[in-house]
Order: sequence, then structure tokens, then C-alpha cells
Amino acid sequence: MKKKILFIDRDGTLIVEPKDTFQIDSLEKLEFLPKVIQALSQIQNLHEYLFVMVTNQDGLGTESFPENDFWLPQQKMMQVFENEGIAFHKIHIDRSFEHENLPTRKPNIGMLKEYFSAEYDLANSFVIGDRITDVQLAENLGSKAIIYGEKHDSRAVLRTFDWLEIANFLKTCSRKASIHRKTNETDIRISLDLDSNLKGKIQTGIGFFDHLLDQLTKHSGCFLDIWVIGDLHIDEHHSIEDTALALGEAFLLALGDKRGINRYGHFLLPMDETLAQVAIDFSGRPQLVWQAEFKREKVGDFPTEMFYHFFKSFSDTAKCNLNIKIEGENEHHKIEATFKAFAKAIKMAIFREVGNHEIPSTKGIL
Repeated sequence: MKKKILFIDRDGTLIVEPKDTFQIDSLEKLEFLPKVIQALSQIQNLHEYLFVMVTNQDGLGTESFPENDFWLPQQKMMQVFENEGIAFHKIHIDRSFEHENLPTRKPNIGMLKEYFSAEYDLANSFVIGDRITDVQLAENLGSKAIIYGEKHDSRAVLRTFDWLEIANFLKTCSRKASIHRKTNETDIRISLDLDSNLKGKIQTGIGFFDHLLDQLTKHSGCFLDIWVIGDLHIDEHHSIEDTALALGEAFLLALGDKRGINRYGHFLLPMDETLAQVAIDFSGRPQLVWQAEFKREKVGDFPTEMFYHFFKSFSDTAKCNLNIKIEGENEHHKIEATFKAFAKAIKMAIFREVGNHEIPSTKGIL
């Protein structure tokens, strides 16, 4: 998986910035912002983000800001973070003055070019800072911005004076789940990321099932990695049923409290002579309404009777309502179109609006 980064400003974001000199040039001026250590510790425990400090220090090393004046409080600050188990991957310091407009000075990205590689996921990374230049830096990186403080910019996904709110926001941004379901009949491992379109591997031992699950990950926009060892020497039933149970459980876990999501999704999908209709509600209540008939016993190595059973099992553990209606003649088209419509409905339902942190229910819980 690609690495996600929090590009974090220093003065005014991690520590208090003096209003007179704007320089932390002595230990007496070193003051941490409220809750920042607690919040960073919580965020680090997500194991989702690398911490990268990015700071402009005007004229560092000149007479106006001698080296020693900077490094004593800087090293003390880093020691405190280290003592609390908070690790920064790298620290980038620009020493220039604003009027020089060097490519290394925020919001320019001259110091950060190493992160433009396949190793990092900038689209799902964040810049956290207290100035509009931090929002501009996020734009230049292709990332998202969080503003700490009073500055307002509609491009920021969050503006707050509370570091714990930042931690909670980032917790909800992490929509991943890993499931290991092992019984006497099957051994199943599933990794799901609702916000990654990277391609995983699907290996169930049932060729047509692999094909259908591949359609699910492609058209839902989710990362899905599925590995199944089942008792196929008996039949396909346990492998299909248990995969659906584990997959539903993964969605339930990844969605968390469902804060900010659409909750509802629906899609009408044609495929040649076939029309598949799927509606889903991640309501917290399992229910399947099924209108479909199949004339063939199998499509490939997938028993058509297990098609209903897959969606019933998924609904049970994802705790969602599913309403499925299929019309058509070709059994392959009917099954594949339904999985594609199912994926598109999921994509709509799990979509989360930027800045929306509300539970999509008047009950206040799902």
C-alpha cells in the first residue's frame, strides 16, 4: 500500500507562535498547543500516516535568527515528542525570507519533491497548518488541507481550534478493514479500503466468483484483496457463503459509525438484454428483497442458487438493506450486471461529503 502523509506546520500549529517576533528563539518561548501531544499520539496509533514537519524559518542562520537560538527549542520540542512515542519521518526547514520567493519556501514544493513518487499517496494525504499558505501547499501537492486556528478557506476540509477534533476527523478518514475468518470448512482473509482504487488480488478457487468479485472492486472504487481456501472437494457452498459473510463484516467495520456517508445507494444497469436494479441502505438492519429467477444450474463453476445466498449473507453481516431485481434471458449477463449494479450502489452509498461529519439518521446512530 502507498504511504499517506501528514505534512505538519510547526509554529502556530504544533507550538505557540509569538505574536511579536514570530520566532521561537529560546526555551522560555517554547509552548505546545493544547492537546497536540495527545492528538498526535492517537493519530500515530492509526498506523495510517507518516508525520513530516514542514516549516518556514525566516532568515535562519542569519544575524536576525542565529542557528543556536533556533536549535535549542527545536531539539527540546523533538525530545518531548520522542518521549511520548511520537515519531516524525522527516523534518523540512526552509531558511529563506518571504521576499526571496525561493522554490523551497512554502507554499512552493521545492523541499518536498521526493514525495512525488509511486511510494506515496498524496491524494489521501493532508497538510495541517495555520495559514492560507498551508492550504496553497496542499493544492500544490495534490493533497487536502486542515486549518488549525481562525483562518478560513473553503478549500480546507476542516477548520478547528481543537487538535482532538483533527484526530477524530482523521480517524473517520481511515476506512479500512482486515478480516480473517477461519472455520473447519474455510480459511478466508479479506483486506478492504473504501477510499483506495488500487487493485488487489482475488483468489477464491472459483473462477467465475473471482470474476464477479473483480467487478465489485472495479466498479465500487474500493481496494479489495480476497484470499480463500475452502472445501471445494465437497462443493462451492461454504466458500461462497463464508466469503460473503466476511466481506459484509469488512464493510461494516470499515464504515465505522457511518458519519458523513450518503448511506443510500441505488443503480440501474443494463447489459445487453438484461436490466439489473440494486438499491442498498447501510441502515444497521439486515434485509434482502430478491426478485430473480435462473434457469441454469451453474454459470461457469458458480451455482446459480448461491447467487441469492451470497447477497443474503452479505446483508446479514454488513447489516444493510438490499433490494435486488433482475430481468433478462442470458444467465451470465444477469449475474454480472447485478454485481456491477451492486458495486455502483455501494459506491454511491459510501460516498462521504467533504466537511460532513453527521450521522445520516435522525436517530443519531446507525
